[in-house]
Amino acid sequence: MTSATMRGQAAVTATELFREDPRVAIVLSEISTDHFEGAFRLDPRRAVNLGIMEQTLVGVAAGFAMEGFHPIVHTITPFLVERPLEQIKLDFGYQALGGTFVSVGASYDYTAEGYTHHAPGDVRVMLTVPGMEVFVPGTAGELDRLLRATYANGRPSYLRTSIQANVETRPVEVGRLEPIRRGRTATVIAIGPMLDRTLRALDGHDVTVLYATSVEPFDADGLARAAADGDLVIAVEPFHEGTLAPALTRALAHRPMRFASIGVPNRVLRDYGTVDDHDRAYGLDERGIRQRLGRLLAA
Repeated sequence: MTSATMRGQAAVTATELFREDPRVAIVLSEISTDHFEGAFRLDPRRAVNLGIMEQTLVGVAAGFAMEGFHPIVHTITPFLVERPLEQIKLDFGYQALGGTFVSVGASYDYTAEGYTHHAPGDVRVMLTVPGMEVFVPGTAGELDRLLRATYANGRPSYLRTSIQANVETRPVEVGRLEPIRRGRTATVIAIGPMLDRTLRALDGHDVTVLYATSVEPFDADGLARAAADGDLVIAVEPFHEGTLAPALTRALAHRPMRFASIGVPNRVLRDYGTVDDHDRAYGLDERGIRQRLGRLLAA
């Protein structure tokens, strides 16, 4: 792809869609405006920067959608998901409008800014909005693929970007789990940028590994097929631990199963440091995941 980061690729892809499709509108809230200069130059009527007014950001995007446009909305995760949640719920969920919400900074990429700029609960929050699709790509290339596949599908869609990424871009599809390997003792689902470290942590374990970039819609049939050989399903999540649990239990409600989650703890994150420091503190680096998986698989 033309950009090494998910954030950069989101801007590149959105600007290309903006150029190709006159129904695309780009709505920003001061963040990443330099990445979208091409769109501003091309048509400032459809590319707007509203400043630090996130509720207005969503309202204006809904106005574009009501006029037949496909709005692509972008800012920092807590200011896109949590601050204007009521507007997302009412303007997009209640009115069943289509639009794409692309965040930057999840879960704690903005480590130095502290808890005001953290949003490990973003996916759980967005899943409360009726009709909302949620995608968690693991590379810039996967973000490009998912954005192109969903930007004009008439549904509200949330794409979560991160500075952490896997090495390999996979041919991901909306609503599909990607089988990585087959095993006999358990099924592990790695979401987005957690895949590479999860595979390393599972070295020596005979488990099935599935890769998820589509949280909603979720591939219930794919999970049911893959989990046929064991009674334990473990989700390794880059967001709040347990967020995927409802989808897992619905998919396997027809049979007795054990479920476990490894993810960001649901508590106030008071630590400062790098993203790697946070991962180590919360057991989400390779070593921490290996220890937690080992305990679960031995139980």
